[in-house]
Amino acid sequence: MDLPQGTLAILILKALLAGPTHGYGIARWVEDTAGDIVRIEEGSLYPALRRLEDKALVRSSWGLSQNKRRARFYTITAAGRKHLRDEVDGWLRYTNAIAQVLRAAPAMA
Repeated sequence: MDLPQGTLAILILKALLAGPTHGYGIARWVEDTAGDIVRIEEGSLYPALRRLEDKALVRSSWGLSQNKRRARFYTITAAGRKHLRDEVDGWLRYTNAIAQVLRAAPAMA
């Protein structure tokens, strides 16, 4: 399923609330949480992480993964937490409005 514009950043920030993790861990958490309906490709994940880092919403550092491989670990910043709260509020209002329309019985003219 293709993600609507801006959604990937929100999903990444949400995944990082649990603590620092690498790109694969972020993608795995999102996919598992979404019941594998949402797939995150490396080709979109890492550029999104770079954009978030450029905006100071996440920071990164090198570390060792569980497999003892060198990996870049990402951490959400205070600015990232605020951004996530603001974005989630907006998304919930938007999706609730759309759900309300979809549940409504159409008026017959």
